[in-house]
Amino acid sequence: MKINQKELTGVKEIARRAKVSIGTVDRVIHNRTGVSIKTKEKIEAIIAEMDYQPNLLGRRLASNKITRLATMIPSVSGETSFWEAPLKGIEDAEFEIRQYNVKIEKYFFDQDDKASFLKQANKIVKDKPDGVLLAPSFIDESINFTTKCKKLNIPYVFIDSDIPEQSSLSYIGPDLYSSGYLAANLTNYLIKKNDHILIVNISREMENHHHLLRKEDGFRGYFKKYNISNPVSKVDIRGVDYNSVKKSLNLVFRKNPDIKLIFVTNSRVSTVSQYLIDTNRNPLLIGYDFLKENIRYLEEDVINFLICQKPGEQAYKGLMALYKHIVLKLPVEGCIYMPIDIIMKSNYLFYTN
Repeated sequence: MKINQKELTGVKEIARRAKVSIGTVDRVIHNRTGVSIKTKEKIEAIIAEMDYQPNLLGRRLASNKITRLATMIPSVSGETSFWEAPLKGIEDAEFEIRQYNVKIEKYFFDQDDKASFLKQANKIVKDKPDGVLLAPSFIDESINFTTKCKKLNIPYVFIDSDIPEQSSLSYIGPDLYSSGYLAANLTNYLIKKNDHILIVNISREMENHHHLLRKEDGFRGYFKKYNISNPVSKVDIRGVDYNSVKKSLNLVFRKNPDIKLIFVTNSRVSTVSQYLIDTNRNPLLIGYDFLKENIRYLEEDVINFLICQKPGEQAYKGLMALYKHIVLKLPVEGCIYMPIDIIMKSNYLFYTN
C-alpha cells in the first residue's frame, strides 16, 4: 500500500529516534506481530510524544469501512440533569469523527433501574459494536457486561466511575476517593470542634452505586488521617423523590438537631437544599455537580460549595480514546483523572462542564 511522502517523513523520524527500521515502525502502527514488547513500547512512546497520526483516514474513507461505537449512559431524568453534560460531550465527539466513517450508536438506561441496564447491555452485545463507552452504574451487571465484551474482543472505556481490575481500555473520570477526601479537607476549614457533620447518600440502588460509597470512604479517610474527632452521622436514602428525602432527613434532625454541615455525595444535593428551605434550617452544605437545579441553590446561598469534575469532557475524551485506539491504531492512556473543581457563588459564572 502506497504511503505518501508526508507520512513517510513522520515514520522515518520515528524510526530514527527509536533506532529501528521503517518496517518495524509500520508494524507497530498497524498493530502487526513481529516486534518485541520493549521495542513496541519505545515506538509507541515516541508516537505519543510527536502526537503523530498516520494517514489511515484516507485509506479508511476509500475503503468505506464503518466503525461503530456504542455509548451507554443513564438517560436524563426529571430528578437530575447530570447526564445532559456527558450526552453533549458524546455529541461533540460524534460531530468531529463522523466524517471518518465513524457511527455512534447511543443506548440509555435508568440509573435507578438495574433491569433497564441489563436490557441495554444485552442489546449492545447482540449488535457487536467495535467499541463501547460505558458509565458503569451497577457493579455486578457492569462486570457481566464487560466480560462479554472481552470475549467478543470489544474494547471499552469507563467514564464517571471505575471498576478496578476490569481491563478497560481506559478510565476517564474522577478519582472518587480523592474527591471525598477533598470534601473532608474543605469541611475541616468550615467547622468548629465538636460540630456535628452529616453524610447523605441518595440512591435507590445503594450497594450498586459504589461511587457514592467510595466518596464517603475518602471523606472518612481524611478525618481518620488527621485524627479529627467531630461526630459524623450518615444516612442512606433509597428513595430519590423529595418526600423520601424529607422523611429520612426529618428522622435524622429529630435525633441530631445540631447538625452544622451536610455532605451530599452526588448531584441530588438540590433535593436536600429544598428540604433545608422548607424546614428553615441552615447548616453548611457541600454537594456535587454543576447542574442548573444546583446552581439555583448556590445563587440563593443554600449550597455553599459544589465539587465538579467535567462530566461532558469525560464523555468526549472517552469516545475520542476509542476512536484513537480503533481507527488511528494509536496508544491511549489507561487512566485519566479529571481535575477536582470547587465551585461557589463567587465563581460559578465563569465555569462550564
